[in-house]
Amino acid sequence: MSGAKKVAKRLQMDDESWRRHANPWSVWTRFAAIPFIIGSIWSREWIGWWALVPLALTGVWLWLNVKVFAPIEQPASWAAKGIYGERLWLQEKSLVSREHRAIQRLLIVVGLAGFALTAWGLFVLEIWPTVFGAVLTVLGQLWRIDRFGLLYDELKRAGRIQ
Repeated sequence: MSGAKKVAKRLQMDDESWRRHANPWSVWTRFAAIPFIIGSIWSREWIGWWALVPLALTGVWLWLNVKVFAPIEQPASWAAKGIYGERLWLQEKSLVSREHRAIQRLLIVVGLAGFALTAWGLFVLEIWPTVFGAVLTVLGQLWRIDRFGLLYDELKRAGRIQ
């Protein structure tokens, strides 16, 4: 089982959760949580253990996020198609071309590099690695969603999915 599939399982991502996560509000508010996570961790020097409060609240929001928005039954937006494509990539590997798998692996590396830079920047409280890492992470994830959307559109056009 892949790491992403394990995370989806831990988050109890059933069919309904995936449809709710495909709501563009879900996608964009998850991205909006990134500065709150960074700010919470960064603020540990100023507010000590109280920094865990906004971090925990953001964690609760990320958990609730896939439960509170209306489900999308027929993806039409860029974000919705991307999430539907992500689900196909995780659950229907046989439908995914070698090219899509290779590009996704590359983009995972980009995201992990960004995450590592962000973590390092937060550890040493240096602004440039933190900001550069966060930007790299977000750009990598946006590119992944875009590729997932292309995958969804390709499979839909080919009649391989409904």
